[in-house]
This record gives sequence, structure tokens and C-alpha cells, in this order.
Amino acid sequence: MTFSPAISHPAPWADRIGRGLMALNAVATLVPFVNGFFIMNSVADDRVITEAWRTFAYLVFAGLWAILAVAPRSQWGLWELLLFQKGAITLYSFAMWDMPDAPSTAFIDLTVTVTTLVAYVLCRGWSSWRTRTREKTSGQPANSAG
Repeated sequence: MTFSPAISHPAPWADRIGRGLMALNAVATLVPFVNGFFIMNSVADDRVITEAWRTFAYLVFAGLWAILAVAPRSQWGLWELLLFQKGAITLYSFAMWDMPDAPSTAFIDLTVTVTTLVAYVLCRGWSSWRTRTREKTSGQPANSAG
């Protein structure tokens, strides 16, 4: 007999709030994405590629938050990757406070780190790992009917 842990779903209100926070992060990240094109057009040539990389990364982050808004317990590791990256840049920005853009980056990334962490708890994002375990042990996708 194998033990298959049941995936505990959050309360509907918690799930809605958590998904809403992820959707809000996704939409809010489109603002710096669009602004990035203006920045790319105004920086010195030696900064264009760096600003382009940053600009397109905003779209990636918006997409990651959108994926979590749609399927918060199906994406194993995605929550943790987002929390690590946003937490790391937040800490680094606070540590480098005297550098240009550090204060604004620190507060913006602190905001998305906190909202992502709150949504992680509300949506029970850690349960995505249980989905992956069940998928590996049963040989079938966790959301399949069979």
C-alpha cells in the first residue's frame, strides 16, 4: 500500500485573493515592460543590450505571475524561483542602498516579494510539489481522470 497525500485546497476566498495578487503582479509588471522601450531608446549604446535584457525579463516575470494566477498548485518550483529571485534582488538593493535606483528597486521588489509570499500562503503554493510526487509515483499526470 502506497501513501498518496491528499492535496489540501485552500478556502475559496483565500484562493481568489492569492490568484488576484498574482494577476495584479502580472499586470503591474507590464508597466515597466512598456517603459523599458523608452529607456532602451534613451540610454548610451553601451547600455542598450542590458536594458533590452531587463525589458524583456519584465515580460517573462509577468508571464510567470500570470501562470501562477491561472494554475497556482500545478507549477512545481515556480513559486520558489520567483520568491528567491525577488527576495534576492530586494536584499541586494537594500544592501546597496547608496547606488542609483537601489531605493526604488528595493521597495518595488519588496512589494512583489511580499504579495507573492502572501499569495503562496493563501493558494498553498507548496502543494504543487505534492502534485509532482503523485504524478511520479502513479505514472499518470496528477490532473488526469485515470
